[in-house]
Amino acid sequence: MSERPTLEINSLSAGYGRFDVVRDVALSVGKGEAVALLGPNGAGKTTVLRAIMGLVKQRRGLIRIGGTDVSALPTHRIARGLAAIAPEGRRLFLDQSVEDNLLLGALHLRHDRARTQILLASVYDLFPVLKAYRQRLSSFLSGGEQQMVAIGRMLMSDPEIMLLDEPSVALSPVAVDIVVKAMLELRKRGASLLLVEQRTDVATRVCDRLYVMTHGEIVDEMKPETIRSGGMSILNKYLG
Repeated sequence: MSERPTLEINSLSAGYGRFDVVRDVALSVGKGEAVALLGPNGAGKTTVLRAIMGLVKQRRGLIRIGGTDVSALPTHRIARGLAAIAPEGRRLFLDQSVEDNLLLGALHLRHDRARTQILLASVYDLFPVLKAYRQRLSSFLSGGEQQMVAIGRMLMSDPEIMLLDEPSVALSPVAVDIVVKAMLELRKRGASLLLVEQRTDVATRVCDRLYVMTHGEIVDEMKPETIRSGGMSILNKYLG
């Protein structure tokens, strides 16, 4: 019997108000696998991530994380070690220190001080600069450093699936390279990742598989090597 995927989505339709933004979406992320959702603005990529976290009304379909059906679970239950997200725009508490922001990710582990400290050490190992800046207000960080905090806060939740929404957006080339190396290190640690990306070069460096979304639907699935060997023209047809 094959191992159950870390994340499995079948026939998902979800949206806002009366309207479905995504329709009949099916995807999976295996244990220790990294998968990207590519597509133009408005394709529905972020809505998929928000549906996984229970932040968007789901009308039909199944979302399972590990062995748990999260389709009807509230967000606070999903965030207790099932899924965590590094959202687009980081959304840090800018008047709080780096370490305070990180500890918010482990709020559900507040009674397990030993586990919290292990997770905090793992974040500082991933991003040593954050340890040096741990008492600095987040408002005084660069964009790249704030993205490190957002990823670190996600890691502090100790989730089964990590969701990253446009982790490279508005970052300098140096910061993008740091973020990519961090995602590769998370993969070495056995993490399962689902990332939304507009930068194909980032997705192909990090991921095993790429789903392409347009108009709320998944229209293709590719391997990174397909793009590197000439599939970019196919991808451009969707991305516009």
